[in-house]
Amino acid sequence: MPLFLPHFNLQKFNTLAVPAIAQFFVSVKTDDELREALAFARAEKLPLMLLGGGSNIVLRDDFPGLVIHIKSQGKEVVSENDDFVWLKVAAGENWHQLVEYTLDNALYGLENLSLIPGSVGAAPIQNIGAYGVEIKDVVAELSALNISSGLKVTFTNESCQFGYRDSIFKRSLLDQYVITSVTFKLRKQPQLTLSYPALRVALSDTPEQDITAEQVSAAVIAIRQSKLPDPAEIPNAGSFFKNPVIGIEQFELLRSQYPAIVSYPVDPGFVKLAAGWLIDQAGWRGKGVDGAVVHALQALVLTNPDGLPGSAVLALAEQVQASIAERFGVILELEPRVYP
Repeated sequence: MPLFLPHFNLQKFNTLAVPAIAQFFVSVKTDDELREALAFARAEKLPLMLLGGGSNIVLRDDFPGLVIHIKSQGKEVVSENDDFVWLKVAAGENWHQLVEYTLDNALYGLENLSLIPGSVGAAPIQNIGAYGVEIKDVVAELSALNISSGLKVTFTNESCQFGYRDSIFKRSLLDQYVITSVTFKLRKQPQLTLSYPALRVALSDTPEQDITAEQVSAAVIAIRQSKLPDPAEIPNAGSFFKNPVIGIEQFELLRSQYPAIVSYPVDPGFVKLAAGWLIDQAGWRGKGVDGAVVHALQALVLTNPDGLPGSAVLALAEQVQASIAERFGVILELEPRVYP
């Protein structure tokens, strides 16, 4: 029987260090414990919050419901052939530790996603991505429990409907399932993705044919550590805004005004802009509002150095959004999920 803790402070369980109080908190390590927690929430008619690493949430206020902390562990090879290994990983596993595990076991495909904070179960929800790779590129399938019925369902890669920082679990199936495990299709021989400019620069001293997956991972870690603050030292939720995607006509107009604008091609007729560049150009880098601060080295990151309520961070975010909309005519969307 899992232990339900009342009036639980979540400050150490979210990387923004927001001191919000949950009405109830429970850690679960098995599917049966998860079903018991879901049954408790139904019986008490409590709203639910599912918590992994706490790295992609903003707690606006206290949470008047049950917070379920997913702590399941385990990795299992479920299939393999000459080229690939299918590795099933429990949702509560730490993401970066999984990346290290795959490299230690000569399994490839996750190296560009090194040092991303959070848990394995949360990763598919927002289709985490970095340095030219997204999790959709390596997910074979995932298992999830239906919150209403407790029944387990398998989702194929296609049925997850992955998009840019998006999946079906953020849209039509929002708050309907709890991911319990993810099965990755990993290569036995590395097929490196080196398209990201900063990555190419970091590895420029090594001939491309000699670059290893371990070197790619090390380069990604070095780049991230040089730009992104460690939440243990400066509380933050990583990238606070999605890179906006705009039509080519609007992009050409912006480029005529701002020739140095940073952009990436996406689908035909559309361009992705670097949100950090927009925020930087608007003069926000290093500036703060009422204790919440735009990070001095990476304008995409909002920090909470004084452990203030989430409303303070969101107030800063709203001012940044208004500034970017006024200056560039571009709408910035938040990347983390806001509760309640």
